[in-house]
Amino acid sequence: MAIKIKRAYERPEEDDGKRILVDRLWPRGLSKKELQFDEWCQDVAPSPELRQWFNHEPERFHVFANKYEEELNEDPSKLDCIIDFLTHIKPYKENITLLFGTKDKTYNHAVVLQKYLRDQYEQE
Repeated sequence: MAIKIKRAYERPEEDDGKRILVDRLWPRGLSKKELQFDEWCQDVAPSPELRQWFNHEPERFHVFANKYEEELNEDPSKLDCIIDFLTHIKPYKENITLLFGTKDKTYNHAVVLQKYLRDQYEQE
């Protein structure tokens, strides 16, 4: 099982496995049919205040990542939606792909979430 990330606007691939949208807001210009997703886990996204503070400014990414991880640690229930998927697909070794809407593939919350989930769950 691998935990991958991908822009919501990229075409689905067979090895994506379960596709989970991890943004609080729906990606602009995409219909639900176009996105082809299995679940929308809005609660796992960073708080609106943290997202607005970060504002996709690369120089703020390190602090943003730390604060986002703090949010996840302080309220583990934010992860419930994704943990349900991890629990159900683990015996089948199916991948999950975290979908995000931002254009920046390097400095976004899905990168932080992917690392967090890998550190916490991928090796179990």
